[in-house]
Amino acid sequence: MYFCTLKKYHIMIVDFADNDLKELIKYGKNNKYKKLSKDKVFCSALVSVYNRLVSVENTNELKQFSSLHYEKLKFDRSGQSSVRIQNGRVERLIFEEFDEGVRILLLEINESHYGRKK
Repeated sequence: MYFCTLKKYHIMIVDFADNDLKELIKYGKNNKYKKLSKDKVFCSALVSVYNRLVSVENTNELKQFSSLHYEKLKFDRSGQSSVRIQNGRVERLIFEEFDEGVRILLLEINESHYGRKK
């Protein structure tokens, strides 16, 4: 007789500090993010990142997805982390981590980040 034990998975809680961003992710539309909501490739990538966040047990598992470029931030953003939404783009999700999950704070659009200094 063989017994198999299944690992009990704990899905990470993803909370939102910005209801406009939540609306953009959940429904693909929002007045505050009107320009981004018209970019269907971007919206699809944003939903994919959100789905990846809710599918892992903790943020350390995000490191295995190199396209996300998960990093803990420093200096004025100490205590926050980020993931890139789409390769070749400058948008990233900024979030705080807590025991049970993450709280998405904002969608950062930084034209001077990632070597795009003007």
